[in-house]
Amino acid sequence: MFITGPEVIKTVTGEEVEFEELGGAMTHNSKSGVAHFASEDEEACLEDARYLFSFLPQNNLELPPRLDTGDDPDRMEEALDTVVPDNPNKPYDMRDVVSLIVDDGEFFEVHEHFAKNIIVGFSRLDGYAIGVVGNQPSQLAGVLDIDASEKAARFVRFCDAFNIPLLTFCDVPGFLPGTNQEWGGIIRRGAKLLYAFTEATVPKLTVITRKAYGGAYDVMNSKHMLADFNFAWPTAEVAVMGPEGAVNIIYRRDIASSPTPDERRAKLMDDYKARFANPYSAAERGYIDDVIVPHETRPRLIQALKTLQTKRVPGPKRKHGNIPL
Repeated sequence: MFITGPEVIKTVTGEEVEFEELGGAMTHNSKSGVAHFASEDEEACLEDARYLFSFLPQNNLELPPRLDTGDDPDRMEEALDTVVPDNPNKPYDMRDVVSLIVDDGEFFEVHEHFAKNIIVGFSRLDGYAIGVVGNQPSQLAGVLDIDASEKAARFVRFCDAFNIPLLTFCDVPGFLPGTNQEWGGIIRRGAKLLYAFTEATVPKLTVITRKAYGGAYDVMNSKHMLADFNFAWPTAEVAVMGPEGAVNIIYRRDIASSPTPDERRAKLMDDYKARFANPYSAAERGYIDDVIVPHETRPRLIQALKTLQTKRVPGPKRKHGNIPL
């Protein structure tokens, strides 16, 4: 797929490119984000299409089909207690978290090869179809950038269009800094994800597994974005930014005037960690509904999802909102 072929590009710009490199399957899966899936052959493609349709209703007025997966809704998963490393800077694969919680460990990933710092896809909880969105700490530390924001925003809008509940896993240290991101419109494009989550009327659940920093935390289906149930693990850190960055900014003069700046910085960082490197301050303010033990996540999410089956949100009397396109 392409708008202009290799010969036209060569004639107009002088750039030489082959057909496959310009518009092949993996090019549009990994670079442009135009395609959502790549299959080895026709048979695999049809099988993926069938599996995708198993999560979707016949039309936007129906609910997605619920299947009997045979997975115990009260299943506790002890492995969740150790999936997040003790070192806050050590990465882990968010797919491991998802597979341990959802029915039969099945996660049908969408846009697998594009914007790998966030994952999106379909799963089931107690047979209910759900859309999963999660930061990926193993890629760029899970930060949000332009591509990740637009990838997740489109998926959230798709799920909301077809009455599919949303489950978000948050471990985000912030938005990716840099001139390329700022000049590329990260404010406008990040707002697409904020808009998508806020406008979505389907049941919305969030689990904070570790970092939840600044505006990126707000965008990841936080309570401020009208999420229904927000849970946090004891490893969660809900704050404006990480301890070192926050202390260097807030206490810059204090540290500079200290006769032992390194010791002073270390003490201030310890104080900051004690106050914010845990989910309890956020829970006290109502930003988190409950702090849960990780191995209890599956039954707690299923209970919340069942509670929300009758959720109805009356829409405002307007043609449509003005999403920041």
